[in-house]
Parts: sequence; C-alpha cells; structure tokens
Amino acid sequence: MKRFFVFSVFIFIVLGCSSDPVRNNNPFLPIYRFSSSPINLNLPLYNQLNFPGNAIVYNEIGVGVNNRIFIINTGSNNFLAFDAACPNQELSACSNMNLVGIRAVCPCDDAEYSLFNGQSPGKQYPMVQYRVEVINPQTIRVYN
Repeated sequence: MKRFFVFSVFIFIVLGCSSDPVRNNNPFLPIYRFSSSPINLNLPLYNQLNFPGNAIVYNEIGVGVNNRIFIINTGSNNFLAFDAACPNQELSACSNMNLVGIRAVCPCDDAEYSLFNGQSPGKQYPMVQYRVEVINPQTIRVYN
C-alpha cells in the first residue's frame, strides 16, 4: 500500500509539470534571466500595444541581450516578446534589429523576421522569444 501511495504521488508530480513551450537554443545569443518592470499600457509610450497587430521596441537595462526587446499584441489580450538581437549573427555593432511594422530587420544580413512567430525564411535560428505575463488588462511583464 505504501508503494502504491508513493507511486501515485510520483505520477501526480510528473504529470502535473507543464512543458515549457519557449525554447532558446541559439549559440549566438546568451540566455539571461530577467524580469521587466511592469509595463503600463495606459502610458503614451506603450499605448500602441492596446491594439492588435501593433508592436513596440521596449528598452530597459537588464532586459534581453542588449537591453532591448520587441513586444507585439497578437490580439485577444495576448502578447509576444522577442529579443532585438539578430539571432543568426554573432553579437556586434550591427546586431541590433530594427522594428519595421510587424517585422524585425537585421541590418547585418537584411534578414526579415515576423513578430508573430519569430521566423525568417531560410534562416537557421528564429528570434529568441521571451514569456509575457498579463498582470491585468492594462499591465504586462516580460520575463525569461
């Protein structure tokens, strides 16, 4: 009976663990643990994130590889966040991507990445994705 109880608890723990859908296995970019400050979507600087399909560049020291990430509202109060460093380049002076609508463009190789999935056709590595927590309808937080 004791073995059954221990086995049941073990199975409960194993099945209760959730898989992490955000994987970052990019050899060019280091992985840093961080948590952004709460981002208030009522502030004019972040107001664009109140509308689906809009993206912003978010700058904060200690957030992302180069203190710079992209955040996009994908609709239904869902957000995606990606690092602004070129994922298929070594870190250099040209490795900070530029936001162009719903795309990120790497000036090193002119590769264009979609902010809806982080992919660029023909490129080996996608953009490094981060987690976004919706604290309330007007406040989000990005973390890794």
